[in-house]
Amino acid sequence: MEQRQKATRIWQAGVDAVGGYAATLSALNDVEQPNQILAVGKAAAAMTRAALDHFGPLPALVVTKDGHGDALPDHVRVIEASHPVPDIRSLQAGRALREMVQSMGSSSHLLLLASGGASSLAEDLVPGKTLANLEQLNRKLLSEGLNISEMNAERRKLSQIKGSGLLAQFKGEKATVLAISDVPGDDLNVIGSGIGALPEPRDFQGVAHIIASNKHARAAAVRQAMAEGAPVLANEECLHDDLKSIAARLGPRLRNMPEGVMVFGGEPTVVLPRNPGKGGRNQALALALAREIAGIAGLTLLVGGTDGTDGPTQAAGAIVDGTTWGDGAEKALRDADSSSYLERANALFVTGPTGTNVMDLIVAIRG
Repeated sequence: MEQRQKATRIWQAGVDAVGGYAATLSALNDVEQPNQILAVGKAAAAMTRAALDHFGPLPALVVTKDGHGDALPDHVRVIEASHPVPDIRSLQAGRALREMVQSMGSSSHLLLLASGGASSLAEDLVPGKTLANLEQLNRKLLSEGLNISEMNAERRKLSQIKGSGLLAQFKGEKATVLAISDVPGDDLNVIGSGIGALPEPRDFQGVAHIIASNKHARAAAVRQAMAEGAPVLANEECLHDDLKSIAARLGPRLRNMPEGVMVFGGEPTVVLPRNPGKGGRNQALALALAREIAGIAGLTLLVGGTDGTDGPTQAAGAIVDGTTWGDGAEKALRDADSSSYLERANALFVTGPTGTNVMDLIVAIRG
């Protein structure tokens, strides 16, 4: 139990360091007063709260995931939509974003706050495409094990607002984009399928900054581990691969690690079976790693999505150790039903929405 608590503190320190509110507030000192706030993504509400606290009660439109839009002032328009598969509200949100951008005057300053999840949460389709086409594409992409850059490239083909399309319709004087990165390389053209990307060429002044990333979260987790008196053995962004390959690669390192802490970041991919069970990539990776460390004493792993939700579940991930793997685990992993097994094993890690999204974190502790 002590190691579970320590792993949780280290993981949480990483997430707190890239929280949407804190990261946005610290970035606003150099931003001029805007006329309008648009925010889209899983961290949109937290980012907007920071902007309103800094600038005062500006008009704001927030597009975020179900259950992530709480604690905003009454004057803020909030549209909650579906993630990871879009729904009709995603189209309503995309249209609202486009109409707001188009309505802004020639002397206006737009503050656009972007974070992960925008690919599903907001869409304005090219003529001839329907919600059915969009749902089919997203389900296909989520099941094929593609990385986020590959998925977002496909999504942009159907969109009028992704890949700099939204800001291409801006006729104002200045647009400032603050983004929380949930992609490798922190590329604004990939975050949210490029919903905050600046068009080239453009007739307005455009400024964009990445204000939080997985690198920042891992650095904070390392600082917490050191404060806990634990030797830090690794700090790597190495999870950009199929989860089976990741488990096979990390397994020997984990089994043989000395006392201390390892911190890993990134975003695994997974190929789903035809009729998947209940779970997400973090829970599946946690269960795959539980197989790798089965029977090993004194080793605890926390695998969690920094947004607090892992796939279509209420868990952020799981905390596993040498006793987690057991009867039924192999079938659960094969059937993409990791959440059901981990719930029975009392291994689920539940945080609720965190107000940020910078991919995933693993904290491994050997005591």
